[in-house]
Amino acid sequence: MERRLTKDGQLSRRRVLSLAGAVASPAIPRLVRGNVASAAEAAEIRIAVQFGIVYLPLLVIQEQRLIEAVERDSGLPPPTVSWLKFSGGAAMNDAVISGSLDMGAAGVPPVLTVWDRTRGTMGIKAVAPLASVPSWLLTNRPEVATVRDFGPDDRIAVPSAKVSFQAIMLQMAAEQAFGESEFARLDPLTVSLDHPDATTALMGGHAAITAHFSNPPFQQEELAHPGVHRVLSSYDILGGPHSSALLYATSRFRDANPHLVAAVIGALERADAFIAGNPRAAAELYIRSEGSHLSADFVEGLLRDTTNRFTTEPENIMTFAKFQHHTGQIKVSPAEWRDVFFPELTAKAGS
Repeated sequence: MERRLTKDGQLSRRRVLSLAGAVASPAIPRLVRGNVASAAEAAEIRIAVQFGIVYLPLLVIQEQRLIEAVERDSGLPPPTVSWLKFSGGAAMNDAVISGSLDMGAAGVPPVLTVWDRTRGTMGIKAVAPLASVPSWLLTNRPEVATVRDFGPDDRIAVPSAKVSFQAIMLQMAAEQAFGESEFARLDPLTVSLDHPDATTALMGGHAAITAHFSNPPFQQEELAHPGVHRVLSSYDILGGPHSSALLYATSRFRDANPHLVAAVIGALERADAFIAGNPRAAAELYIRSEGSHLSADFVEGLLRDTTNRFTTEPENIMTFAKFQHHTGQIKVSPAEWRDVFFPELTAKAGS
């Protein structure tokens, strides 16, 4: 599901648009944005985000107009930057493939899926990670201590059943608990629901949702609610930190817009520095951008938590790739993480 942002950047929940309606406008022609031939790049870039703290760098970029600032500092006219909001990686992939978006932002597994699907054609690859933060599986059923305790009447909320970051993490947890051939054992229990709605359902004791594979800040809010407890963390499943979401695009867009792609990466690094150096201001920016009811103290605490890191360095990409390959979700496993990223990022030390 895609949700359009209002002019001031706030999310309008009442205005939920279909993908077709959101992208009905004609393509923006490519214009010369500099005084050299290599700068003949797109006059507009369309970027989408999802819900949660992991996407904070993009919210900072949006509010502070950092892509425009980086381009000005490079001596190039700034592009028009348009922002959309989605609630799942599957819809995001479809939009990037269709050309409705120039850059999407989704969990590592959905990006690996679309990378594999478009090898030799559109050549979709990752531009940069957004953050490394853990996702928690939480439940309001006191008898559930591990994933082995879920029963047929349970319903586990994830952004997109079977394909989202959280859905794949649940499969990895199931494989560890039940054996390699049982990775999909809990799939019938999953329900597609965006994080805000899943949080409301879990804390409200809604009978249709008994668990939620969440992300910050929703998981911390849920855990503070009476009767909700944590079953596991994605860091437990992968044995340590991992990139949570990636910004990605087609090779066609990247090849036609190298300065613009570099500007986006530069903007991400400026946003990361702002978050690290100004956690209170970043928390207040998040609350404004998301229309969140959370307190600035609460969000600032999350940003100061050292387990939540905003970085463009890839982490544990290959762990996801190997799992998705041996379960048949991707046909080819990358030889290394750099195969999944555009060259602008491959000088970094990743995994």
